[in-house]
Amino acid sequence: MKPNNPFLISGYYSPELFCDREQETRAILEALHNGRNVTLIAPRRMGKTGLIRHAFYRLKEQQPDIDTFYLDIYSTQSLGDFVRLFASTVLGQLDSASQKALSRISKFVRSCRPVFTFDELTGVPKVTIDVAPAEEENTLKEIFEYLGSSEKRCYVAIDEFQQIVEYPEKGVEALLRSYIQFLPNVNFIFAGSKQHQIQEMFTSSRRPFYQSTQPLTIGPIQRDEYASFATGHFAEHNVKLHQEVFNSIYEKYEGHTWYVQCLLNRLYGYDRNVDMELVSYATEQILSEYSYMYADLLKTYSFGQVRLLKAIAREGCVKEVLAGDFISAHKLRAASSVSASLKKLLDNELIYQTPCGYIIYDRFMSEWLRKQPF
Repeated sequence: MKPNNPFLISGYYSPELFCDREQETRAILEALHNGRNVTLIAPRRMGKTGLIRHAFYRLKEQQPDIDTFYLDIYSTQSLGDFVRLFASTVLGQLDSASQKALSRISKFVRSCRPVFTFDELTGVPKVTIDVAPAEEENTLKEIFEYLGSSEKRCYVAIDEFQQIVEYPEKGVEALLRSYIQFLPNVNFIFAGSKQHQIQEMFTSSRRPFYQSTQPLTIGPIQRDEYASFATGHFAEHNVKLHQEVFNSIYEKYEGHTWYVQCLLNRLYGYDRNVDMELVSYATEQILSEYSYMYADLLKTYSFGQVRLLKAIAREGCVKEVLAGDFISAHKLRAASSVSASLKKLLDNELIYQTPCGYIIYDRFMSEWLRKQPF
């Protein structure tokens, strides 16, 4: 069913509701078509997932007889979590006939007992597995063998791939690489938002995935393309969004896709011509809804960490957080204390380092912080 609001803030519907990214899409399709795996890097909420879904949609148009799989491993905490998610995503999806699927899964997955249920509408089997710690590696190997046995070409996207570095088990990178490199019918997209971490995984000669993929970094959608997309959808709704108003929204959030989409989604829902007054109203509504969550979040941090957050929010972007001028201007503590606070906030992804400097990761939170007493 087509969404009521064309400005999606989650999921993917169709190219009609997907803005631009034509160059990036072409790069992904060309790489995968020619057997090259891809590393896709971007800050969170910049549109990685939508781009992956869009690329898979285009692949299906070009090659209907393929299978595509997407798994987001951000919430996984161990190899066992990864194996269970991988299994539920892949197993049973490569075969049209349910009985054939059951037979093939039983043939390849012998290290554990899969539990099968069936989709009531499609009849496609859904698989859940319980993996004993001693069998995790065997089960993972069997899932890759199941993929490799398919007569179809398969494309697998693993989002937040850098999460495997956090697993308590040693050697997960090398383990995955040992299986992935021997699957001629399967290509992968490895996506990640922790730029330095995932870049090191694929560019360091000491790491198993060294130079095994084509890197692709995405930034904001070009402003004019985004403006044309946005004003066009408002016009179809018989509502005016002037390009100057859109430009002010785009510049305010520096084109960060999710935040622009979120505001456009609200404005579209008001069903009236958009001016700066309405933009301010929508922004205040959003900040009000998040205010309790932000306030509760700050309670979990020290006074020095919260003050540093507020200082960066007031500046917008800070090139050198440990510079004496910045510390004194905002009456922060000693440089060593600021350094420790910075590390904590970076690790917890409240602060993000861009090429221009340090910013508050959550753009709405940055606005909210600027309104708080210092």
